Amino acid sequence: MRAEQVKLDWTLGNDIRLLQNGSDFFPALCAAIDTAQVSVHLETYIFMPDRTGSRVLDCLEAAARRGVKVRVVLDGFGSAENVDALRTRLTNAGAQCRIFRPEPRWFARYIPSRSRLRRLHRKVTVVDGQIAFIGGINIIDDYDDRDPADGLTGPRYDFAVQVRGPLVTSAAYAQELLWVRLNWARLRRHPRDWNRMRLLKPRHASVAPCGQLRAALVLRDNLRFRQTFERSYLYGISQARRDILIANAYFFPGRQFRRALAKAAARGVRVRLLLQGKVEYRMQYHATRSLYDQLLRDGIEIYEYMPSYLHAKVAVIDNVVTVGSSNLDPFSLLLAREANVVVDDQPFSWDLQERLEAAIRDGGRFIRPLEYQRRGWVRRWVDAVSYTLLRIGVALTGSSDKY
Repeated sequence: MRAEQVKLDWTLGNDIRLLQNGSDFFPALCAAIDTAQVSVHLETYIFMPDRTGSRVLDCLEAAARRGVKVRVVLDGFGSAENVDALRTRLTNAGAQCRIFRPEPRWFARYIPSRSRLRRLHRKVTVVDGQIAFIGGINIIDDYDDRDPADGLTGPRYDFAVQVRGPLVTSAAYAQELLWVRLNWARLRRHPRDWNRMRLLKPRHASVAPCGQLRAALVLRDNLRFRQTFERSYLYGISQARRDILIANAYFFPGRQFRRALAKAAARGVRVRLLLQGKVEYRMQYHATRSLYDQLLRDGIEIYEYMPSYLHAKVAVIDNVVTVGSSNLDPFSLLLAREANVVVDDQPFSWDLQERLEAAIRDGGRFIRPLEYQRRGWVRRWVDAVSYTLLRIGVALTGSSDKY
């Protein structure tokens, strides 16, 4: 199947700063919240009230108490353990908090349901309608949840971007649409809240150009933008002429995606994958490893990141970069709400590529085809079982034939 060109809504005049790991991201985020004058709108999949999460929560509470309109949207599964406590603290400070698809109570949560797999996985914050933070970093400390037995020597490896300029308008509008949707759901359950509900009417408030970068916001949902990410990737891969470098935490793309990578390698493009080396979720890790054999035979280089957990969802294809929340697995490509920023700029792409190559050079374990083929039968069996279990999970989406 030929890759279709996706018409992205490109904007010009953006100033975009690449943020690596929590050490870059959280100081910038907190500084923006601390100087907010009108509004803060934060969406995240995981909000963990650890030492870093508590700092962000303190900033949100302080902003709300000084009269800033603060709105927070948490995913009901990703933040399930903390939603009640977080919502209480935020509402007590005068902020508003909504939960995207709250988890059912009691035994209902153990009943398989496709709708429960449709999560809010994007991480987007917009401050005063003028600055946006978009990427793959949850509100969680890079160090606090690490298992000492894993032998991790570094922080969780991830990226986000800080954006100023017209692209912020697109991010704010996407947030407003979801906020209205969540409020309608609340009104259906609690009709008496009509008088107390402050519904926000979606609007396009233009942001003046303040930089030189050409960029686009790519969204994925289960209505208008169901295949946006995959088609964008497929088109980019089909047009690549020199280099494809993908760093992705959970890599289990469909057959069409894998064939596109193989074709790129066959026409002389250098294709490299930086994937998880330290196991965070065993089934996903071993299911990904079951794909290595064919990928290696197709001439694709595979590196596993060993210093810590790899959580990045970024790629460099020639001079185009994508940074965001979307993994290359069925969860992100078929079910979740995601948000990525695509930047078409050579210096910006060189910056990200240099960082990824440094990660490969300093902490990447090269997967040699011969060594991989010699792995023991137990590992082969675990990989095969994990692959089968993940495909059974994909069957719930109705798209198992693609995998």
